Amino acid sequence: MTGDAPWAATIDRFAAMVAAARRALFITGAGISADSGMPTYRGIGGLYEAQQTDEGIAIEDALSGEMLARAPALCWKYIHVIESAARHAEPNAAHEVIAWLQSRLDVWVLTQNVDGLHRRAGSRQVIEIHGDVHGLSCTACEFQQRVADYAALAPVPLCPRCGATLRPDVVLFGEALPGEAVARLRQELARGFDIVVSIGTTSVFPYIAAPVLQARARGNATVEVNPGQSAVSAAVELRIVARAAATMAALRQALTGSSSPA
Repeated sequence: MTGDAPWAATIDRFAAMVAAARRALFITGAGISADSGMPTYRGIGGLYEAQQTDEGIAIEDALSGEMLARAPALCWKYIHVIESAARHAEPNAAHEVIAWLQSRLDVWVLTQNVDGLHRRAGSRQVIEIHGDVHGLSCTACEFQQRVADYAALAPVPLCPRCGATLRPDVVLFGEALPGEAVARLRQELARGFDIVVSIGTTSVFPYIAAPVLQARARGNATVEVNPGQSAVSAAVELRIVARAAATMAALRQALTGSSSPA
């Protein structure tokens, strides 16, 4: 957006849509965490801007379930890269405002991010459709643990019980989505949402775009906050071409008259 008047009018419209809702779904991607200093995965400055790894293979192949089984050291090399990028990140205004909105309406978050920042900001109803990098599980036995970060982990961490390779509780390329998260998403979508807001995601996965498209088809409010184009940009009722933190901070101010939580 350019110019104060168009920006203010857009935020006022966004605020009116939120104020009229009783249930809201926020769908978030890498763009929301970019305002916490984390690089996105693709594009200029992204973790995988070069498209290929040092080994000359696509990052999707390196970070696949098949690679974890066949060459765990290579897969874990790039798992460590992702965790290292997220290690010192803190929730930003966008995460905080979504959590704050829980005091006003029934808020659910569907996130593709594995950084855990929504929960750290205080959001309670979070569907982590791609998992959480802070959880670890053994590939051979029932051992599980949570860690604050990977600073103390070996390049290829092994299970203290059976010695097999540990893995992060995230969805690697080529793997199925977690059944429990999918079931919860379907259940909440069946209940319906008055507003669906997509923030910082290209919406290339069908299960990320579908809630927006379904809401639009049903006549419910739909909003996208994204500085770039996405698969749902042409479908939403209101498109805000801006970054997540600034937009959500402005939304809070429009709803309360203050830039701080009320």
